[in-house]
Amino acid sequence: MLYIPNIFGISIEVYFILLILSTPFYFVFRRLFLKKIENKTNRIISTWIATVIVTPIFYMLLVGGFILIGNHYPDRQFEQKQWLANKETRYEYSRDIIEHKILIGKTKAQVRTILGDAGNSDTDDSWYYELGFKPGSGIDPDGLTIEFKNGKVITVEQHEG
Repeated sequence: MLYIPNIFGISIEVYFILLILSTPFYFVFRRLFLKKIENKTNRIISTWIATVIVTPIFYMLLVGGFILIGNHYPDRQFEQKQWLANKETRYEYSRDIIEHKILIGKTKAQVRTILGDAGNSDTDDSWYYELGFKPGSGIDPDGLTIEFKNGKVITVEQHEG
């Protein structure tokens, strides 16, 4: 396995990325302070201080943005045709099913008509539908659990894998 050294608990490649990011910031601040600060020593110190402060902030915003983009998934209005067609993206419809109580009060036959047959038995009072792998989730797919009482849906819950 490849060993990447850490300095102060931070992997060394982060320092290289910060160095690369700091280069344009340095030149921008140098040009910005050229007209505003007459004393050369103060201008150099101000340029370095601004670069050292702004570069890690920019890096954290950049990394945070990538994390948010990678973990985002759309919440869509429930569409039976799409639900049945693509089992891997059912998690996009689960919030709508739960929040709008689409299944509450429905019979097992009605649920099977709406969500399709996932091998659930009519004798079971708890049904499960796989929702696929939501971005950023674990190694198991998410699931939708439907609880019945007296043959009618009483609760619908999503479980993360």
